[in-house]
Amino acid sequence: EVQFVESGGGLVQAGGSLRLSCVASGFTFDDYAIGWFRQAPGKEREGVSCISARGGSTYVDSVKGRFTISSNSAKKTVYLQMNRLEPEDTAVYYCAVQPCCSGYGCSPYDFWGQGTQVTVSS
Repeated sequence: EVQFVESGGGLVQAGGSLRLSCVASGFTFDDYAIGWFRQAPGKEREGVSCISARGGSTYVDSVKGRFTISSNSAKKTVYLQMNRLEPEDTAVYYCAVQPCCSGYGCSPYDFWGQGTQVTVSS
């Protein structure tokens, strides 16, 4: 079964850094894209970043230059390095498997883990 275990969240001050990890299982890791999503209370779920099966990456405009996505195929793990965090980054962060990162038909499949809480104080 497809499963994700997210970790690495915490409470940090604005300007600080966190590194999130997502351990995936239940599918052929190298054949799919993996995306990071976040959801704050009262807001829609937002796609933050995605890494494709070929290693290409995408980012939402608000995190470009601050966040970096990477993966380790052997560990079936995707990471999100978050630098210069802002209060607006506060949310629960989730990862999900996608057919691709962008374009038609790239929406994430409906498999979600527990998420990891990121709280950025001002």
